[in-house]
Amino acid sequence: MQTQAAPPPERCKNRADQNFRCDQRSILDHGQFEFSPDRFGGITDHIGGTPVVELKRLFRNNGAQVFAKLEALNPGGSAKDRPARAMIEDAIASGEVTGETTVVESSSGNMGIGLAQICRYYGLPFVCVVDANAQIQNLRIMEALGATIDLVETAEREDPLSARLDRVRALVDSDPRIFWPNQYSNLSNPRSHLEGTVRELDEALQGELDYLFVATSSTGTALGCQEYLRSKGRSTEVVAVDAEGSVLFGGSAGRRRIPGLGAGVISPLARKARFDRVVRVSELDCVVGCRSAAHYEALLIGGSGGGVVEAIRSCGEMLDGSTVGAIFHDSGQRYLETVFSDGWVESNLGLSASEMRSRVMAFASRDTIL
Repeated sequence: MQTQAAPPPERCKNRADQNFRCDQRSILDHGQFEFSPDRFGGITDHIGGTPVVELKRLFRNNGAQVFAKLEALNPGGSAKDRPARAMIEDAIASGEVTGETTVVESSSGNMGIGLAQICRYYGLPFVCVVDANAQIQNLRIMEALGATIDLVETAEREDPLSARLDRVRALVDSDPRIFWPNQYSNLSNPRSHLEGTVRELDEALQGELDYLFVATSSTGTALGCQEYLRSKGRSTEVVAVDAEGSVLFGGSAGRRRIPGLGAGVISPLARKARFDRVVRVSELDCVVGCRSAAHYEALLIGGSGGGVVEAIRSCGEMLDGSTVGAIFHDSGQRYLETVFSDGWVESNLGLSASEMRSRVMAFASRDTIL
């Protein structure tokens, strides 16, 4: 495995020192850190409280009321803001993270952005280990927030996540000052969704939720949702939406080009995860779901959200008369060069622009307002 790092931000030392330390001291060194917000709060105090919208047009005739939680409206643009904040603030509170700490994590995009934001807020150096599937705009957002990008190149048959994790472990072993939040096993990950995402949705719907569709990768969101609903005695069926080519839930490994959905390695959190139902979606399903949400609901959602849309559609009559929840993890604005690019779809998935439009027009009935 060979690695190649993108140029670090100017404020950081050259990667050749292998420490990724930044010259600027952390605000933790100056005793400025506190958890309690003031009247208006800083940016971290506004993570959560995202809106719930009803999808009245996409699923107008399937007999279900479908409500979506729009996690893209978190300050960092995704559901990953919640666990990013929880993991760092918990580590600060426990003393694992101090002013001498560098934070290192593996990410396909959204967690990297969430951590870059939190680490910048608390003045902590952050290194994000990514692979070639990471979208360039996500890397630029992280860099704008002061992160250093460590790009791991992989062989054709090598799993990108395995390569990223190997790189993170090597960095952790090289310097005791490095803190790895490890989203794949950190219980602060599902807890952030238990205390936030699903609680907010449950309260908005006054506990009336028959099905909840959640895209899975580390499985933190789905696990937190399931634990909360069980603790409240809800009969809600949690449906895990996974990608074709993902090894989760007994799946077979395959190529996956849309980040944030599925996994090539079964994480510690996912190892014991058992959900009421698993629905697998293809990359083309994700694209059609995203395009359909934009067409019918004027809603730009990310690739995993498109998979959730298609999973709900595929369940059809099973949902008749039910109240259905869906969590959309991020925005389609981060997928403009892939999911929303006709050229990318045709060259990678073999579907022309006209064929795509036909799929989208067939998604909902013709009496839907267009």
